[in-house]
Amino acid sequence: MKFELTILGSSGAMPFKDRYMTAHVLNIREQLFLIDCGEGTQMRMSRFRVRRGKINHIFISHLHGDHIFGLPGLLTSFGMNLRTENLYIYSPPGLKQMIDGLFPYEGKGPSFEIIYRELDTTVHQMVFENEDVEVWTIPLSHGIPCNGYLFKEKPKQRKMLKEKIKEYNIPFQDIAGIKEGNDWTDANGNMIPNSELTTAPPPVRSYAFCSDTAYKEDIVPIIEGVDLLYHEATFLEEAIDKAIATNHSTALQAGRIASKANVRQLVIGHYSARYEEINGHLEEARTVFPNTHLGTDGAVFDVERNR
Repeated sequence: MKFELTILGSSGAMPFKDRYMTAHVLNIREQLFLIDCGEGTQMRMSRFRVRRGKINHIFISHLHGDHIFGLPGLLTSFGMNLRTENLYIYSPPGLKQMIDGLFPYEGKGPSFEIIYRELDTTVHQMVFENEDVEVWTIPLSHGIPCNGYLFKEKPKQRKMLKEKIKEYNIPFQDIAGIKEGNDWTDANGNMIPNSELTTAPPPVRSYAFCSDTAYKEDIVPIIEGVDLLYHEATFLEEAIDKAIATNHSTALQAGRIASKANVRQLVIGHYSARYEEINGHLEEARTVFPNTHLGTDGAVFDVERNR
């Protein structure tokens, strides 16, 4: 089953050549989650064949324009396509008022219900869950209320070995408990360990989205060991003063966070338009975290189960 990230936009503050504004789509078992929605997000969805009609949950990190200016157009398109499913939008306070102010000029409201979830960006909390996934906030530091998001698969049950059911004549009603990890005792009082009766489920997978933020080691315990970390890398270390002044991070700092959190893979992005070439960002981050990759528009990162 899929656990796949598609980068729709990788630029920071303003678009630059082939770099659009921040937006990610995370596919978890064919459920699509949109994370941030910068200007041009719809264009990138069309370009990279993302089925926007499958998006029911949108997660916004903060209310700077380069992360939300694609929302009005996307919502309008949903309405023009006669969408009827509810749409859930998670964000810091204030987004609803911004969006609601635009619809009177459209002549009518949307054809579907928009349900806003306003978040406390100062705490780490679960804000969404279903049978497959949990989503938690990651408090960030950006001068205005801002948080990242941690997506974690839920573990599945252990898999029952069919041959063991026959071998031990296990009653049907006992199978559910065995799948949950329980040992089993037969009619003669013999205990059969769960490890003999089942196989372990595939490992759960996780993705952490951290943009925009100043260098913040407080997030390390939250993202510890994630399979895939996206961390902004707006500047190179030579512009550290600019990064500090604007509450952003350098590529080197992104690598340090990945290293301290012992993540499996780092993707960087949100590059300043001052950089036409971004290979320097990759080289800088790799000096402290070798398994770093450039998050460029259209790049796809697949987290395999059997990693």
